[in-house]
Amino acid sequence: MKFKSKLLGAVLAVVVFCTGCSSSEQSIAVESSASTTSSASTSSSTVTSGSSSSSTKSSSSSSSSSSTKSSTSTESSSSIESSSSTESSTSTESSTNTQSSTSVESSSSTESSSSIETSASTESSSEPEPAEPVDPVQARIAQMSLKERVYQMFFVTPEQIGGSYPVQSAIDISDKPVGGILCMGDNLASVGQTKAMLSGTQEIALQSGVGVFLAVDEEGGRVARCALKLGTTAFDGMAVYGARNDYDEAFSIGSTIGADLKSLGFNVDFAPVADVDISPENELGDRIFSDDPNVCANMVSGVVSGLNYSGVSATLKHFPGLGAESGNSHTETQIIIDRTLTDLRNTEFIPFKAGINSGCDFVMVGHQTVTAFGDGLPADLSYTAVTTLLRGELGFYGIAITDAQNMNTISGVYSSGTAAKMAINAGIDMILAPADLDAAVTAVINAVKSGEISEQRINESVERILRVKQEMGLLV
Repeated sequence: MKFKSKLLGAVLAVVVFCTGCSSSEQSIAVESSASTTSSASTSSSTVTSGSSSSSTKSSSSSSSSSSTKSSTSTESSSSIESSSSTESSTSTESSTNTQSSTSVESSSSTESSSSIETSASTESSSEPEPAEPVDPVQARIAQMSLKERVYQMFFVTPEQIGGSYPVQSAIDISDKPVGGILCMGDNLASVGQTKAMLSGTQEIALQSGVGVFLAVDEEGGRVARCALKLGTTAFDGMAVYGARNDYDEAFSIGSTIGADLKSLGFNVDFAPVADVDISPENELGDRIFSDDPNVCANMVSGVVSGLNYSGVSATLKHFPGLGAESGNSHTETQIIIDRTLTDLRNTEFIPFKAGINSGCDFVMVGHQTVTAFGDGLPADLSYTAVTTLLRGELGFYGIAITDAQNMNTISGVYSSGTAAKMAINAGIDMILAPADLDAAVTAVINAVKSGEISEQRINESVERILRVKQEMGLLV
């Protein structure tokens, strides 16, 4: 092999000499071409070893380079044997060298670009993702003690916090941070006194970072604390308006009452009555719009929308419907309503569903025992009433509150602690006026510690409460 190589070199030198060209120049060109091709191939192989994604590209380039070398060698040999022009051979070699060089440079450039892109991608992916926005409600719940969360689930009268009867000044709830205060007629002496009492109470509450619901029963007619004591806008009993079945009139009633309450400092109205007048012996009478569930639905929807328009939360009462009763839950130990689920769906539930669809924040659950539920329990202690039907079937996700638990149907049968625990396990969010606030709060706290009530169940209710307060601007 060495001999053949030397012989080929000698022949090439002779041909070059015969054509009148410088043999040294031709020799240099050939050697340079071979050297460049070899170098490029080696360089390409070295560059590609660091990247698997670039390896395929380098392999193609390397193959191209090897092909070029083979082509060059063949062309040179043919040129020598046929005594063709050395310039043609040199031109071919030069072209091939240029192509090979370009291929190597392109491969290197592509690999370099790929390396840069990979580096940029790595740097980009290593940058920290923006933090998700903090939910102020969840953040607040995480900061609250169990005691604070449990107190949020109670809605009481001013006197249940402390002070001589009747309380008519700002209520300090620092030690008992309840979720809401319900004012009765005796708490309202004048417009100025009422404003000062409510604003002072709210200011104290907000010092903890969570404001307080301030409520009153202002239905119109004979249940109208502010109209009767403070001279705000008075209305007839709701049956008068139900007879006309005018949605716009109902909206006007709601927006007018709402504006009056808002100006005093209230943010919740325990109205409208969403019951249907079924039995002439029920305790509600003209507080009910009509004996027609569709009329009730239309008027309830109008009042709820009017209250919402004024910035005051509405409360539908008394789920699952008191209109078919023939007793009084304030004085009797049990109120039994004999109704099937079909009866309820075709009548009582219709106004409640309309009020829910109109955006009410609260639904008040009564103390009546409904035979259809099969549990023999007052509705506000019944899982079927609160969770299965109100939440599940009617789709209410706002605040479920009991009727006042100092009424005889509850206080005459259950201890305050037992009633509170049963209500919470039934799905109730807020307990209104227990007979003994301290006993009820203590019983709930101990039930959570023992596992009788899950902490998750407490947090679910507190979240619903704080969501509404957040909308009112009561989270700071």
